[in-house]
Amino acid sequence: MGEFELIARYFTRPTPQAVLGVGDDCALLQPADGMQLAISADMLVAGRHFFADVDPRTLGHKALAVNLSDLAACGARPLAFTLALALPTADAAWLEPFAQGLLALADAHGCELVGGDTTQGPLTICITVFGEVPAAAARRPGQPGTQALLRSGARAGDDLYVSGTLGDARLALEVLQGKLSLPEAVFTPARQRLEQPTPRVALGLALRGIASAAADVSDGLLGDLGHILTRSGVGATVDTSLAMPLLASHAHYTGAAGQFEQDIGTARALQCVLSGGDDYELVFTAPPGQRAAVQAAGTASATPVTRIGQIDATPGLRLVDARGAPVTGSFAAFDHFA
Repeated sequence: MGEFELIARYFTRPTPQAVLGVGDDCALLQPADGMQLAISADMLVAGRHFFADVDPRTLGHKALAVNLSDLAACGARPLAFTLALALPTADAAWLEPFAQGLLALADAHGCELVGGDTTQGPLTICITVFGEVPAAAARRPGQPGTQALLRSGARAGDDLYVSGTLGDARLALEVLQGKLSLPEAVFTPARQRLEQPTPRVALGLALRGIASAAADVSDGLLGDLGHILTRSGVGATVDTSLAMPLLASHAHYTGAAGQFEQDIGTARALQCVLSGGDDYELVFTAPPGQRAAVQAAGTASATPVTRIGQIDATPGLRLVDARGAPVTGSFAAFDHFA
C-alpha cells in the first residue's frame, strides 16, 4: 500500500465545515464572524506516550482526545484537525481500527480531518487541532480580547475546582509497568481512563463567562495547576482530603476492609491523584459568587466538578489536610526531559 492510497483509504472524508479539506497542499478554514481560531498540537510517540502493543482503536481515540482536551481547557468548540503519522509499515490490520477510533471521536465532536502527512519511521502520531471561540473586549489590561478560558485569569479568593476523577490512569500505568497488582474489576476501568480519556469539551464550553482560569490535567494536577498560578501571579491552597475521593479506583474495592490500603496504600493513592497525569480533566478557578453557576455547568455537561481549594494572593502552592495542617511530600509533575 502506497502513501496516497493509505491516505485515500483511511483518512479522506467529506469536510462540509471546511472550505477545503484533504487533497491540496493546504486546507482552508473560514472562521465565522466574531470568532477566533484556537490552535493546539500534541505528539504521541511509541514507547514514550503509549505501549507499542496498545489496541490501535483506543490509540486512535486517545491521539485526538488529548488535543480536544486542550480546546476544552480554552472553552473552544472543535472545528478540524490535521494528522501527521509516522508508521514502521503500512499495515491495514493496524490502520483500520486506528482510523475507526480516531474518526469516531472526531465525529462525536464535529471535528473534521482536513489534512496532514504520512511517512515511514518509528510509530509517531502528531495532531494539530483547530477550534473556535468568540472574540470579546479585553477583560483586563494586558490580556487578549477573547472569551477563551486562559491560564492567566485566576485571582486571589477564587475557588479552585477539578472535573471528573483523577489518578486512575496512573494506577493503570503502574500495573502495566509491573509495579503494582490490582483486582481485575479495579484495573479494567482504570485502564480505560488511561487509554480512552474523555475530553471535557462540553464542560469547557459551559464554563465560558464563569471560570476565571483553566488548564487541562495532562501531566498531573499540581503541575498543571502550577501553570495557572505562574501565569496568574497567584498561589493556591489545596485540601488533600477533598482531592483524595477523586480516585475512582477506591470506590471499586468491594472486598475486605483495608484491602485498598494493602494493595495501593494511602501515600501512593495521594501521589496518583496529585501528580499522576494522563487524566485529561480540567482544573479551573472561579469567583465564589459563581458556585451555583459552576455546578450548573457541570450538570449541563454531565461532568462532575469538585471544589478542592482556593486561590491565594501569596505565591506558592500549599497542601493541607482536613484540619488545615500542612501535608508534605514530593508530588512532581511529569516532565519529558527531567
